[in-house]
Amino acid sequence: MNDQTDRGQTDRGLLQAHVDGDPDAFGVLFARHRDRLWAVALRTMGNPDDAADGLQDGLIAAYRRAGSFRGDAAVTTWLHRVVVNACLDRIRAAKVRRADPLPDDLEEYGDRRSLAASGTAGGPEDPAELAVRGERRQRVLEALAALPAEQRAALVLVDMEGYPVSEVAQMLDCAEGTVKSRCSRGRARLAVALELLAPGRDPEHPDPGNPNASAPVRSARNPRGPPAPPD
Repeated sequence: MNDQTDRGQTDRGLLQAHVDGDPDAFGVLFARHRDRLWAVALRTMGNPDDAADGLQDGLIAAYRRAGSFRGDAAVTTWLHRVVVNACLDRIRAAKVRRADPLPDDLEEYGDRRSLAASGTAGGPEDPAELAVRGERRQRVLEALAALPAEQRAALVLVDMEGYPVSEVAQMLDCAEGTVKSRCSRGRARLAVALELLAPGRDPEHPDPGNPNASAPVRSARNPRGPPAPPD
């Protein structure tokens, strides 16, 4: 490592050192935030291969555009913004609507209001409980993957990663009210989707006792039905 690169430097100091030509500074900066950037890319893209591509796109963009950092937000917020935008660009370009499961590490985010159920600490796990949790997590991830890209990103950052709405608004470069709206609409869509994905559920007749209940559910899954609310 270059002697000028100090691991104790602030994020801003490292970013500026990178801009000034230090060949090691950006690597140190990325190493500090790698885990959370990877987690966001993984949950936004829906599978490890696409997440790796999205993260790489974002880091290349951040590396090249470091000189444009204005300093009006934390460096980590800026890095997240660049990575999330790179992921969203890939989703929009490929029209990705996958239901691939994510790695089984979602429990570690349980203390951040994770959308998926988290395990209990200590002691051996009940195999039956593990199976139920795994099935529930799979349904959540399938439903999450079907959301519009902007709603998915907002939910990943707010509900899974636990970032405050104000910071997510900076990451997504939008108003706080927009973030709240995207989260609200995304949660509503998830609720419908999880009903459709529930074991033993008949998507065409979700509530046999209520003949009117099937209409909104069908429209949510039928692109020819009434359009879903915009984000």
